[in-house]
Amino acid sequence: MGEFTDKAKGAAKELKGEIKQHSRDPETRAEGRADKVDGKIDKAKGSIKGALGDHI
Repeated sequence: MGEFTDKAKGAAKELKGEIKQHSRDPETRAEGRADKVDGKIDKAKGSIKGALGDHI
């Protein structure tokens, strides 16, 4: 995946996580926190690819 794809995927996961965190179910809120962290990781991966190129 390229830089843009990773950043978009990360942003989508962060948004999904944010929405889940407003649930009344504690398990769903925990999933939301995990999704948000996964999204931040994907966005960081996209930033690194942008800095180093897609050859990593």
